[in-house]
Amino acid sequence: MIAPEEFKKDVLMLAKEVGVNPREIYIQTMKRKWASCSSRGRLTFDKELLNEPEETRFKIILHELLHLKYPNHGKMFQALLDTYLKRSIDLDLQ
Repeated sequence: MIAPEEFKKDVLMLAKEVGVNPREIYIQTMKRKWASCSSRGRLTFDKELLNEPEETRFKIILHELLHLKYPNHGKMFQALLDTYLKRSIDLDLQ
């Protein structure tokens, strides 16, 4: 389990790498999904995500951060997501 403060630090570090600036980061119980992103830049993450492996947390955080650039799941969003995920895998292999 990761502490909420550490999780938020991870979100902010990845946000800097992606080039976005979330206005607010919340961790709370969510019934139907791992996370959400509002049009105002508020990121909300399910507190159960703190118990998930680092790789899972990374993918979900990245997904939500990219919604700050592209609010839908269109081609640009998917291309950017694929690029960051591939780069992450490449770094793990080094």
